[in-house]
Amino acid sequence: MTGRFPIVPARDVESTLEKDLPTGIRLDVPRPAVERAGGPVPPEPAAPRLETRNLHLFYGAHHALRNITLEIPSTSVTAIIGPSGCGKSTLLRTFNRMNDLVPGVRTKGEVLLSGENLLDPATDVVALRRRVGMVFQRPNPFPKSIFENAAFGLRMLRIRDRLEIEGRVEDSLRRAALWDEVRDRLDQPALRLSGGQQQRLCIARCLAVDPEVLLMDEPASALDPTATARIEELMLGLKDRYTIVVVTHNMQQAARVSDRTAFLLSGELVEVGATQELFTRPTVRLTEDYITGRFG
Repeated sequence: MTGRFPIVPARDVESTLEKDLPTGIRLDVPRPAVERAGGPVPPEPAAPRLETRNLHLFYGAHHALRNITLEIPSTSVTAIIGPSGCGKSTLLRTFNRMNDLVPGVRTKGEVLLSGENLLDPATDVVALRRRVGMVFQRPNPFPKSIFENAAFGLRMLRIRDRLEIEGRVEDSLRRAALWDEVRDRLDQPALRLSGGQQQRLCIARCLAVDPEVLLMDEPASALDPTATARIEELMLGLKDRYTIVVVTHNMQQAARVSDRTAFLLSGELVEVGATQELFTRPTVRLTEDYITGRFG
């Protein structure tokens, strides 16, 4: 995955990552479950739920993504990091074809969901977006009640049974850790909720239609630290059931919530690997420079 980027000797950069944190706070990077030398044989990696192969994307003449080959395992959190304008959100949007809405966009290569090429012209994009839900940077609840926001996708699927809708709305709100806060006011406008509650409602709206994958485009960037912590806890709680891909500018957040991290720069995939390895022993000089704050 390193391509033309220079390799550097493996070394511990965790202390550099921690230098700007408050006194007494350490970067909580997950440790490997298996020792590499002299330990048990590591388990076989999970089959990828999402995958890109030699993916290129153009906005008109602008070459936004360049030859991206990336595997995203099932039931895990994968973080995509990189400086602004490097193609993180563009890559994220390829997984449910949101880029199709941009005039002049064109793609080459493959984007696979469970082995199915999503770029095939015969792909049902509406069905795809039910299987691959998306949560945006800023909460975007509809000007409807809390209940109707959570039920919106079910209505679009033409589910009419009231008991089924009520059950799935409650289940999705519970999975989004919001049920206990709103159970007595489901008929109230969603716009009265706090920013963090609105974002969890948007997550519940995705979960109600039972997707396979949840895409999150900087889901906590507009939230306060407390609400951010709730979103991060939610991601960790959901990954046993869903494949989650999150774009973030926050290196500490990526270290806290993700199992794997991919680093993009100028539309190219520089390095990808287990988060603990990439953050503490990157193999590419550019990765080390970015995560230690030398640029970006």
